[in-house]
Amino acid sequence: MTTATTTRFPTAGTELEGDLVLPAGANGIVVFAHGTGSSRHSPRNRLVAAELNRRSLGTLLVDLLTHAEEVGDARTRDLRFDIGLLADRLSGLVGWLGDNPETSSLPVGLFGASTGAAAALVAAAAHPERVAAVVSRGGRPDLAGPALIQVDAPTLLIVGERDVPVVELNEQARNAMTVSAELRIVPGATHLFEEPGALEIVAEEAGTWFATHLR
Repeated sequence: MTTATTTRFPTAGTELEGDLVLPAGANGIVVFAHGTGSSRHSPRNRLVAAELNRRSLGTLLVDLLTHAEEVGDARTRDLRFDIGLLADRLSGLVGWLGDNPETSSLPVGLFGASTGAAAALVAAAAHPERVAAVVSRGGRPDLAGPALIQVDAPTLLIVGERDVPVVELNEQARNAMTVSAELRIVPGATHLFEEPGALEIVAEEAGTWFATHLR
């Protein structure tokens, strides 16, 4: 039996709305960090989350900005690139999972898209004892700054073949990281993986990575 809860999660001095899904006998849980201008309702992240649930992994999809912040960010576009803010909130969510009786024993993974991937890497570096794996989809690992080389968790970088500038940034990140870091390039895919079958490849790769490392 799978339990699904929509609630507000306290983190970093605020509360964020999110969806927590826990399959019966879950082997781990993955927190999603959405990308620029997106939200927890991202159909791309939800497709990946459904694949993880199928593999008996819990998922937590959260809006990393409050409603008021989203309204302001739609005008200024400032907060979506505030990696420190997003990483602090992810760190708070990792802490909440550790305190929650239903999830405290589960290893944690982080799945980040676009700028959310940078926040995921920073949060992983801050919580080496809790974060066991990271997956980046079309991510900007360069925005993680010096935290990139401090990440201890095995990291999978997934990029579309036609997203050329981001491919180069991810190749540089993979070469700079000191842990097990692998790069997967999805043939024919662009930044949002909108091509037929591209997102399914992302979900399969992410599912295999988390199933392997969240033990």
